[in-house]
Amino acid sequence: MADIRSVDEHLAEIVATVRPLDPIELPLSDAYGCVLTEDVTVPVALPSFDNSSMDGYAVRVADLEGADERYPAVLEVIGDAPAGGDTPAPTVGPGRAVRIMTGAPLPPGAEAVVPVEWTDGGTGGGPAESMAGHGPVIGGEVRVHRPVSPGQHVRRRGGDVAAGALALAAGTLLTPPRIGLLAAVGRASVPVRPRPRVAVISTGSELVQPGRPLAPGRIHDSNGFALAAAVREAGGEPYRVAAVVDDPVELRAVLTDQMGRADLIITTGGVSVGAYDVVKAALSGPEAPPGSVEFHRLAMQPGKPQGFGVLVGAAGERVPLLALPGNPVSAYVSFELFVRPAMRVLAGRLDRHRPRARAVLAAEAPLTSPKGKRQFLRGALAGTGYGAHVPDGPVGGSGRADGSGGATGDLPGGPVSAATEGLTVIPVGGAGSHLVAALARADCLIVVPEDVTEVAPGTGVEVVLLDRDH
Repeated sequence: MADIRSVDEHLAEIVATVRPLDPIELPLSDAYGCVLTEDVTVPVALPSFDNSSMDGYAVRVADLEGADERYPAVLEVIGDAPAGGDTPAPTVGPGRAVRIMTGAPLPPGAEAVVPVEWTDGGTGGGPAESMAGHGPVIGGEVRVHRPVSPGQHVRRRGGDVAAGALALAAGTLLTPPRIGLLAAVGRASVPVRPRPRVAVISTGSELVQPGRPLAPGRIHDSNGFALAAAVREAGGEPYRVAAVVDDPVELRAVLTDQMGRADLIITTGGVSVGAYDVVKAALSGPEAPPGSVEFHRLAMQPGKPQGFGVLVGAAGERVPLLALPGNPVSAYVSFELFVRPAMRVLAGRLDRHRPRARAVLAAEAPLTSPKGKRQFLRGALAGTGYGAHVPDGPVGGSGRADGSGGATGDLPGGPVSAATEGLTVIPVGGAGSHLVAALARADCLIVVPEDVTEVAPGTGVEVVLLDRDH
């Protein structure tokens, strides 16, 4: 195995090696969570015509001067203007009005819209709460109790966005409102980087599918399900493979099969120094699949043993592989530190890391940490807020892989804010990498830097917010 390397060095190699996926055209129904690869401009103004923002009556301003409840303006109703109607509304002349619905085009001659609540609704009584009846109304009168100003309750053509304007720029993450904007400007599909397809492979002869009985010495495969869920949460499409026994030949066959469908492969287990470490055995020697995967010991806890490289498929496809430890906490922490950023690079996203904050440690005794290792402890946040978030960057580090601070290349970052007002963090469970229940109760990771061996209660610490994406 190579010499011990830092967390930042390992992350730097990953993000420098992984490349964004090629763009594809996706229909809007499938484009949520993807990143645009081209600018989208507005073909026609939005809205494309003057229309009403209220249910009411389209009127001329001069006809309502001085109107009030004692002396309402009385207008002749000459027709209806429903939203989406096929028949053009009649022209509004002096002393006349057209009943109009929200979203309907403003009739010719009309200058404003009077909400129905400002009228008697054509009933001859007091202020109406709604329009009576269903269907068109022609004839009759409406009494209006207030004056209006020009353009009042009218959505002007191009008032949202003008024709030819930039709707969304390349590099934009497609959220639900942005999908709505694309639909509003008439785009049925858009060019995006697709969600990464990620194969999740658990290894170990001791693993049993959940729901099946356990024989002596066996455990249920929790990593496969947890990591598949983490892939989905991070914006990918997971493909969970049934646990592979400790047989290098079988694992090689599974890896070869997955290279044809996956953009990224994750394995868990089999990367340490044991005699049955199947991942190392399968990816080493002359029978290993084409490509190169190296294994390292990282200066971190949990998650010391790690592997990373690129496999080459039969068609020449290059598929990154991240080999994670087998202990559940180690595997999940490793996912957050290394797999999530790799997935975000594949997807073309710039928000590659969980947000961070500063919090005050609330503990009965000091936290201890081994010198020279960056420790990630489970924590539960308490207080009035999440503190001050900091710029995107490598968690727990200086912001650069070389430790000099500031942003560089694929590792944007900045100093962690010192603001801690209203936010405390309580350690959950111990430091053991097998404590699944403690991990399930945590909503953050407490980061203890390499040069710190003890953190006293009341000290400000950096936390990684596991329940927030950005």
